[in-house]
Amino acid sequence: MSIMTEDEANTLDELLTKTTPKVNPSIRGITAKKGSFKMITVDDFSAEYITSKAIATRQSPEEIIHTLINQDIAAANY
Repeated sequence: MSIMTEDEANTLDELLTKTTPKVNPSIRGITAKKGSFKMITVDDFSAEYITSKAIATRQSPEEIIHTLINQDIAAANY
């Protein structure tokens, strides 16, 4: 997992502290599903893979991650 530098953390903190997100619950975004939102940090390779797979399959990144986790659990139980 990628670790943020001090400058990156300060920039993110400033952005999240000083800005109010504008949301419209009727529009489903790429990282929002049914009103829930979780922020995770992944390395660049993982982010590119998930994004590319999401575009190719017309699924959200959450759906891609969900599928990968289910496959991993199924393989472990087999």
